[in-house]
Amino acid sequence: MKNLRIKIKTARQLGYNPIFHVVLYRLKLKLGWYALYFRKVDALPAGLFLKEQVKQQPLHKFEPVQSWQNKAPPDWHLNSQTGKRGDASTPWWKLSDFDSELGDIKCVWEASRFAWVLALVERHVSGDVDALPRLNQWLSDWCENNPAYQGLNWKCGQETGIRILHLAMGALLLEQVQDSSSCLLHLVKAHIKRILPTLRYAMSQDNNHGTSEAAALFIGGSWLARCGVVEGARWERLGRRWLENRIERLISSDGTFSQYSVNYHRLLLDTLCMVELWRRALDLPEFSEDYTNKAKAAVHWLAAMVDSTTGYAPNLGAHDGALLFSLVDCDSRDFRPTVQTSMVLFEHARAYLDEGHWDAPLAWFQVDLPEKIIQNKQNKLFDDGGFAVLQNEQSMALLRYPRFRFRPSQADALHVDLWLKGVNHLRDAGTYGYNTEPEWLNYFSGTKSHNTIQFDDRDQMPRLGRFLLGDWLKTEAVEQINIADENASFSASYRDNKACYHKRKISLSETNFRVTDQVSGFSEKAILRWRLLPGDWRIVGTSVVSKHARLTIVSNIAISRIALVTGWESRYYLQKEDVPVLEVEIHQPGELISHYEWTL
Repeated sequence: MKNLRIKIKTARQLGYNPIFHVVLYRLKLKLGWYALYFRKVDALPAGLFLKEQVKQQPLHKFEPVQSWQNKAPPDWHLNSQTGKRGDASTPWWKLSDFDSELGDIKCVWEASRFAWVLALVERHVSGDVDALPRLNQWLSDWCENNPAYQGLNWKCGQETGIRILHLAMGALLLEQVQDSSSCLLHLVKAHIKRILPTLRYAMSQDNNHGTSEAAALFIGGSWLARCGVVEGARWERLGRRWLENRIERLISSDGTFSQYSVNYHRLLLDTLCMVELWRRALDLPEFSEDYTNKAKAAVHWLAAMVDSTTGYAPNLGAHDGALLFSLVDCDSRDFRPTVQTSMVLFEHARAYLDEGHWDAPLAWFQVDLPEKIIQNKQNKLFDDGGFAVLQNEQSMALLRYPRFRFRPSQADALHVDLWLKGVNHLRDAGTYGYNTEPEWLNYFSGTKSHNTIQFDDRDQMPRLGRFLLGDWLKTEAVEQINIADENASFSASYRDNKACYHKRKISLSETNFRVTDQVSGFSEKAILRWRLLPGDWRIVGTSVVSKHARLTIVSNIAISRIALVTGWESRYYLQKEDVPVLEVEIHQPGELISHYEWTL
């Protein structure tokens, strides 16, 4: 009965309309409805997709992306991690998203996202005479080996939409939008037809699936309409309507995106940047003022999270390493190209004064850099989403507190990240993988993998499915950011469904970081965890010490255990490394003070 109560409560939190469309989608799969929808299918084209560029664009100092240098096309169905091949001939609606033998489906999808289209177009524009013939060869090979709506690469509407976005950006760079080949238009149309029947299901996810597919419809539809395809104008209107709808619903007024994830926030902004570049190039009507304001807010949210010296950001929320708009060779954890591009396009200002690789996307699309600079080195509270950011010249602290309008992906209430001169000293574990053993799925999304307090060896919220946590937490109280004597402080608290209480206050100065935790209501024990910067740490009394820092624990009650243990973190998808973790265990209500001091 208790589990049923949690499921009913979570269903109300999710919303009955999204649940209805998920159930309807699964029912259509079971009944074979999509077999009827796709009963008439045209063969995919083969031939010339993108033509030799007539007008050479001016070259600039940015080199083309060096990935995808192989001469031969990739194996479109190979999982690069497991060496297994996915199904290439079964209709997509008969295939599972999660095949334990194949492994993570993302490793199959990656090559079919068409990021190499931009890489090869860049190379062609830079004078590589072999790049464009190879691009056309790869597209023809893809079409031959991925018959329309057959196999894993047609399984997901969002993946289909991402291909449209990359094709469109390639055509835009080559100035071939209004003079597109029939093969290219045929391919875009086939992809739009895959998106349409599952569009409502994509929207029901309340995440980047909806924004990506709406963007693909808007771009693909307007593209086809410009080239005389009758249905294009209708698809353009549909895409515009859903983009407006998704941005209004999924982005809060403070800029928080529904997925509570730094990586997926980047994917959102990359998508919106593609849409804006396309809209400007085709001189299409602007989106609504509300849309533009939400986009601006989303830019500032990400800019506040990103360290300007490294481009790195907290490993916050679900993170599969997705990098949609890759026009520069840099670490996938470097968010500055997205921050700079979106700041210029939506705020008509730069995020970074100095020139660097973060300017490459704008340079490739010949967008001038404005004189105006918007700096984000300041304390910010994103209360709609539950994020407090304290910053000074050398350090940044982030406190995550529960404000869940949409489903959370990780049990990370009152998690803290600490950054010193671009180095992540107190850190989040990340995600690791979506199609992995339950042990790792539970660990990386669970309370144990965050810098917070765990009550009675259980997660803060119960797991109801692979991507669904139940009984969402609510913040009980918030004290606004306060500045006093060069210290910035903030606090928040919550009480869970078992009456366990946790209040956390953080305070940041130029030389130290202080966290005060008040806890009560647990049955047996509470464990405070600090996930430390890898290094030579040792315990000295109630402190842990390394050559760079000291973390001292002070309590008004007896500490039952203080120990350094080995935990795990994933900085890149499907990769994990061990990390030192300080565990502090108590058996009665009380207060714990964690004092972090450093020498830089």
